[in-house]
Amino acid sequence: MAAQVDRTGQQATGDSAQADERAARVRAVLETVMDPEIPVVSIVDLGMLRRVEQGADGVTEVVLSPTYTGCPATDVIRRLVEEALDEAGIRPVRVRYELAPPWSTDWITEEGRRKLAEYGIAPPALKERADAPVACPRCGSERTELVSAFGSTPCKA
Repeated sequence: MAAQVDRTGQQATGDSAQADERAARVRAVLETVMDPEIPVVSIVDLGMLRRVEQGADGVTEVVLSPTYTGCPATDVIRRLVEEALDEAGIRPVRVRYELAPPWSTDWITEEGRRKLAEYGIAPPALKERADAPVACPRCGSERTELVSAFGSTPCKA
């Protein structure tokens, strides 16, 4: 059975302390891989990391979710993940993307939400608080209004 660490960093399954330790180490390395479109927040803080699996074949598999299906940065993120793990001496690795269920802003960590706000992006409310006012990332005021339900992404590719 493969050892797994899910997107929250908790052990999902596993039969080997060594594999579990390796999966936790992979997650720690991935906390240093920044999103190429929002370079102040890691792919872990964005909730893109679904899980880390240690396969029976010895290959460490990193399973990610893109923040949207057509994200043009998926190849760049894959390369950044592979390079970071290689530099940390973690090899061989396989990076793959899972689209279902689709990524959700609810997966952004509290640290990620804080960093987004500091960067000037109002972090979206959790689904359970969807009706709550959205605070301005600049001044913190909740006297904001929805101008558009859709907006441009940082990436213009």
